[in-house]
Amino acid sequence: MTDEETVAWLNDQFPPCIRLISGCAEAFSRSAQSLRMSFTAVPEFCHSGNIMQGGFVTAMLDASMAFSLIGLHPEQWVATLEIKVSFIAPGHPGKLEGNGRVVHQGRSIAYLAGELSQEGRLVAAATSTVKRVRRQAAIVPGS
Repeated sequence: MTDEETVAWLNDQFPPCIRLISGCAEAFSRSAQSLRMSFTAVPEFCHSGNIMQGGFVTAMLDASMAFSLIGLHPEQWVATLEIKVSFIAPGHPGKLEGNGRVVHQGRSIAYLAGELSQEGRLVAAATSTVKRVRRQAAIVPGS
């Protein structure tokens, strides 16, 4: 797949939780092993003072990082084993940009990094350790 085809494929693969945070793949680079995503935070993602709750920030980072690896290996999913998030500045309702990249990958474990920004300002940075998992055949309800 070309980088552009990978973006289209990723956007078709996103599960409902990524759609909930309005996740959209914007650009993928196989050579840089990276993915840029956009997200839209709504007021319901916020607590006091219109500040995004950290779980939503973490979900956006996790998606950006995990799908940077899935874009390289469409036959696999990833299971997050560990994630560390550093919250730098508050996020607010509106558009956010997530950048995820593969730092290192082995046969079963990979190390990822990512940043989440809003209006050019770094909101949070993260690293994660993930397990590469082969996709299982779809389970048909009622079968």
